[in-house]
Amino acid sequence: MALINLEAFRAAPLATEPFQYSLCPDFLNTDEAQAIRRDFPEIAHPGLYPVEATSPGPKFQELIRELTSPRVTAAFSEKFGVDLTNRPTMVTLRGRCQEKDGRIHTDSEAKLITALLYFNDGWEAEGGRLRLLGSDNLNDIIAEVPPNLGTLVAFKRSDKSFHGHEPYIGVRRYVMINWMTSGLAAQRELMRHKLSAQTKKMLNYA
Repeated sequence: MALINLEAFRAAPLATEPFQYSLCPDFLNTDEAQAIRRDFPEIAHPGLYPVEATSPGPKFQELIRELTSPRVTAAFSEKFGVDLTNRPTMVTLRGRCQEKDGRIHTDSEAKLITALLYFNDGWEAEGGRLRLLGSDNLNDIIAEVPPNLGTLVAFKRSDKSFHGHEPYIGVRRYVMINWMTSGLAAQRELMRHKLSAQTKKMLNYA
């Protein structure tokens, strides 16, 4: 059984202004969501981690294989009208949020498409809800996304793709998939995240 509900993703509306984005609250197959959630790796510190810097369980590893498969790339290509066929993917994980996270930004030009898939049960906090914005003002909200289990938000990077969230400290789990402009750009960003993860482990950062 597929872990991902691509039919739900294809059916999800695509907004085009002020930038292209789509929200899919049931991106994970309902029968598999909790098993995938249980296999999300334990991450003790804030920051983004390459998958290989963590220890996910088998069901989560299977999910990563699906997320980086040609059929998923084809679905995202169709959704956003961008040929991603030969574009490298970069996959990173976050397990914890710190106060400085969520600052408004548009993503680097090295990223073509960003997708965030969340793994949190029953999110009730006001902070930590991703806001897609009409400007670099956190209250200029065009959509707000609670990071609930199985919810996916994806957008095409542009100079207007502002997003951020109110401060939150604690567990906030997601996997981020980026289709990149080049393999070199992906390697450079992954190396930066890998070095950061190693430094935090060495310093026992909390």
